[in-house]
Amino acid sequence: MDRIDLFRIFSRVVECSSFTRAADTLGLPRSSVSAAVIELEGRIGARLLHRTTRRVSATQDGMAFYERCLRLTADVEETENMFRRTGAQPSGRLKVDVPGRIGRLIIAPALPGFLERYPQIDIDLGVTDRAVNLVEDSIDCVLRVGPLGDSGLIARPIGALPLINVASPAYLERHGTPRTPGDLADHWAVNYASPSTGRVEDWEWLENGALRNMALRGRVTVNSAEAYIACCLAGLGLIQIPAYDVRHHVEAGELAEVLPDFRAEPMAMTLLYPHRQHLSRRVQVFADWLERLLKNTVTR
Repeated sequence: MDRIDLFRIFSRVVECSSFTRAADTLGLPRSSVSAAVIELEGRIGARLLHRTTRRVSATQDGMAFYERCLRLTADVEETENMFRRTGAQPSGRLKVDVPGRIGRLIIAPALPGFLERYPQIDIDLGVTDRAVNLVEDSIDCVLRVGPLGDSGLIARPIGALPLINVASPAYLERHGTPRTPGDLADHWAVNYASPSTGRVEDWEWLENGALRNMALRGRVTVNSAEAYIACCLAGLGLIQIPAYDVRHHVEAGELAEVLPDFRAEPMAMTLLYPHRQHLSRRVQVFADWLERLLKNTVTR
């Protein structure tokens, strides 16, 4: 087997911590992946992986070799692209994952324009609010909203998502309109629980440059944006929500902004890639298109 192919297979095993998952993402038999790693270890004369019945992990030598493999395969891909026509259309299948409402309300309606501009690119669009594993699921890039954990992924910031405080006219008629954060103790909120942790989010606002928060009383707790907005429309309490999510409700008079001078801190939007490798042109053009799209629709 070609040495570069061996490097790529070994790198994927390290990333997946499994021969089976690596084989699935590469479209190869598990036996071929295992044989490739054994061949590579024989060639370089070092043990690269710890193997147990449950998990595969890189040895100290294996991790150092893995970092070198990433650089070498990136250099090879860049060299292969040197003499290709610069005007050639990017092509191939692109697998991306985006948050639910951004995917449904913003990205999906705009995709016809992208596909018309790049007719040789096909897209697998994952629309979900759950955390996905880019390597194990063979995803090229993922859009995340909010703070990032230390995942080792490569992050490209692409803007901030403004948040807005809203309530229904019926709620405000019944309970009055809060004018300052001090009024919030007399109001109800629709509480939002994180789908991943179950933790109920506090009400947040910026005041004199400082981020403040407090827990509001609420009789209803939800774990999806759709239910969050629906309960607010039903008059069950105040909510904090990305402005684009309720723009048409505000314009139609179905919801009204409250505490406009005490909004929460905007949420960061980030595009994540699996690791430091030469990005294909299809990923590059999609990332550029997505950044322009979001800046024109959800960051204003």
